[in-house]
Amino acid sequence: MSPEDRGTLTIAPSVVRRVAERAADSTPGAARTAGALGMGRHGAAADVDGDGPQVRLRVELALRYPAELRSVAAAVRARVADEVERITGYQVRRVEVVVTGLVAPTGKRVE
Repeated sequence: MSPEDRGTLTIAPSVVRRVAERAADSTPGAARTAGALGMGRHGAAADVDGDGPQVRLRVELALRYPAELRSVAAAVRARVADEVERITGYQVRRVEVVVTGLVAPTGKRVE
């Protein structure tokens, strides 16, 4: 069967976003924060720019306190890019990491 006879594959931006969020959350040093009204736990939030085969990502997440911010951000950037490329086959042009807070060992945010 020739490649053009196999059909097409479309990967929704929401799928790329979810892959990026899971990759960010699984990076050592990343933290999940309490949800609204103290209910649930929330991890990284990602935005996807582009719709394949090249994407740019913005990932917002909290880190554990006291984290080495630069090294954890670099690890998040690398893990997100690697996982998105491995799972989707898309080329990740850029990963912007935004640290939205620090979470103390007790689970409370450090202001």
